Parts: sequence; C-alpha cells; structure tokens
Amino acid sequence: MSELAHPTPLITNDAIVLAILMMILAFAFKSSGSDHPFWKKFYTYVPMLLVCYFVPSIFSTLNIIPGEGGGSQLYFVASRYLLPASLVLLTLSIDLKGIINLGPKAVIMFLSGTVGIIAGGPIAILIVSTFAPHIVGGEGPDAIWRGMATIAGSWIGGGANQTAMKEVFGPSGDIFSIMVTVDVIVANIWMAFLLYGAARSDRVDKFFKADSSNIDEVRRNVENYRLSITKMPTLSDTMVILGVGFGITGISHLLGGFIAPWIQEVAPELDKFSLTSKFFWIVISATTLGILLSFTNLRKLEGAGASRIGTALLYVLIATIGMQMDLKSIYENYQLFMVGIIWMSVHVIILLSVGRLIKAPFFFIAVGSQANVGGAASAPVVASAFHPSLAPVGVLLAVLGYALGTYGAWLCGIIMQAVAP
Repeated sequence: MSELAHPTPLITNDAIVLAILMMILAFAFKSSGSDHPFWKKFYTYVPMLLVCYFVPSIFSTLNIIPGEGGGSQLYFVASRYLLPASLVLLTLSIDLKGIINLGPKAVIMFLSGTVGIIAGGPIAILIVSTFAPHIVGGEGPDAIWRGMATIAGSWIGGGANQTAMKEVFGPSGDIFSIMVTVDVIVANIWMAFLLYGAARSDRVDKFFKADSSNIDEVRRNVENYRLSITKMPTLSDTMVILGVGFGITGISHLLGGFIAPWIQEVAPELDKFSLTSKFFWIVISATTLGILLSFTNLRKLEGAGASRIGTALLYVLIATIGMQMDLKSIYENYQLFMVGIIWMSVHVIILLSVGRLIKAPFFFIAVGSQANVGGAASAPVVASAFHPSLAPVGVLLAVLGYALGTYGAWLCGIIMQAVAP
C-alpha cells in the first residue's frame, strides 16, 4: 500500500476557500427558496442540507479546494470555534424538561449503534476473508485490523478516540492514512443517507410504526415560545447574541485547557474515556453553559434570532465537513472501502432492527447513529435537520460516545485481531 498523496489544490488560501464555501451556501439557500420549476422539482427530491454538504466535496475531489489532509484550517476553526458558539446559541431556548420526556429510546438507539460498530468490524473481516483474505490480512504494523481499530475509535467516539487507538495498536503510517480516508468517506456517505431520511422522517416513522408525538411536542413548544418573544432584531441584539456565543466559546476553551491537562496529570488512566481530550471538555462546557443560560433572561435572545445565527454557524461547519470528502478515494481504495461499507452495513442493520423492534422514531435512529459515527461535530447537524431546537440531543449523545469510544474500540480491535487471517 502506498501512502495517500495530497497534490496541491488550485486554491490554497483559506480566505478564498471560505468565500467559495459561503457562496455555495448562499446559492443553496437562495435556490431552495426559488419558484423556478427546475429548483422546485430538484429540491423535492434532494434536501437542501445535502447540497450544502456534497457540493464542497465535489470541489475538493476536483482538487479546486483542499480536502482531508490538504492543509486547510477551516474545519479546525469551524469545529473548535463556530461549533461551540453554535451549540450555545442553539441551547439558549432549550426545553430541557421536554428533552428528558423524550424517554429512554434515544439512549437505546445510541447503544445499539455502538454495538453495531463493535460487531461490524469483525464481521466485515470474516466476510471478506472468505473470498479475499489478502484484503484484510497483513503482518505487523501493516495488518489491516490495526488500521480498522482506529476507525472503530472514530466511529464510536471521535478524533481523540481514534488517536488513542493509533497509539494502542500501532498501525503503520500508510495504513493509518488510508483508514482515515475510509473513515471519512464511508461515514459521510452514511451521513448523507441520514440527512436524506431526515427530510422524509414522517414516511420512515410510518414504516417503523413509531410514535414521534413527544418529539413533535418539544418542537411545537419551542416554536410557540419563539413566536411569543419574536421581535425585529437590532444591531445591539445581534452583537449581544454573538458576544454570548463566542464569549461562552472562549470560557469553554479556558475550561478545556485547564481540565484536560489536570486529569492527564492526576488520573491519566481516564484517557481511555477521552477525559483528557481538550475538545471533549470544550463541547461539554459549551453545552452545559448553554443549558444553564436557558434558565436565565438570556433565553429571550431567541426572539432576536439566537438560534438562526447558531444555525448559520452550523451550516459553515457542514460545508467544511463536506470538503473533507474526496470522491476519488472510493475508486483508488475500493477494496478497503468495500470492507468499510460492509462494516457500516452491520451497524445500520442492527440499528434499524432495534429501531423497528422498539418502534423508535427515525429521529432517534439517525441521531443515535451519528452520535457514534460522527461525534459532536456532526451529530447536531443531523439533529438540526429535523429541527434546530433538537440539536442538543445530538450533542448529549455524542458526549456519551466520547466516554465509551476508546473502550468500545479497544474491544473491537481485540476481536478483529482474533478473527483476522
């Protein structure tokens, strides 16, 4: 296996790349609201959120803008700065009691997704080894299962868990580079299906015979509250909203920068639960402080468009996630992508089977899956595709994924080592 090459893209200036992403978002929003027959027909079948996600991936695939490993800092900035601010602004008007009343099905679906990832890796190796053992073989650091263990870390928890698995199982640089691509592509393809399904959740819920009344009630309560406090926002309102969002983001970084090293020093064994990850504590802090602010008068900022600004920040993150996906890699490493797709299929089958069994709404299935596979960066993206007020549900489940990620991935890696040819 050869290490993945990253040829220099046509545009490397992040300011210009950001401009392109913002124009893509502007075009998607403008065209989705157009009365032109073509666009009305187009958006009947293609969710607008999917356009915001896939068009940047086309640009990065054509090497116009940087993709995964291309040197752009936009995804880092969006995930570290815009995401926490977005979470704060989306949680300002949260109906915490309503979310608690959603019941245990959300956690059940999340744990079903985790089981699907742990079981899916070994099953994928067993299936492929029956007809092409060389694909999932290898010796020493080049053993494929070692690289797959890092994907398990990413798909149960996130980047911190993936890094932990790289240190634990020691795959070679070549293997790890390819597995990062398999991780990003397969996970994002599944995310695209979830976004597509989110736009048709009513039909999916009918198939599952699911009762989504609790979710609808939370959504209605938030909408009614917003209508009761809505006003024409002034510049002062907008600046206060931004001040709150980015102010709490700064506090979250301060707390993350203090708590993570402190835990690393006094209890390094907690690293296996990602408690030494700064990003983990940034997400925890932003979400917690946002929820606490929902009990204060700052909740009324929702009337001036707090969640609207939060959603705008989230869409910038969506575009930067999209640019991480290189469609050419599917062809260049198709054999390992086949392994990844089988693996993800096991996750999906278990998820849908449990969902059908307990009659879970598609919202819980989608967010439970993405909280595993995508983590805190994209679980709120999928949740907000149903309604912006539901984004915190995705964050809370993703945090659970960080806690379980390293342990679950380690178990998955040990089982894959046992079954590998």
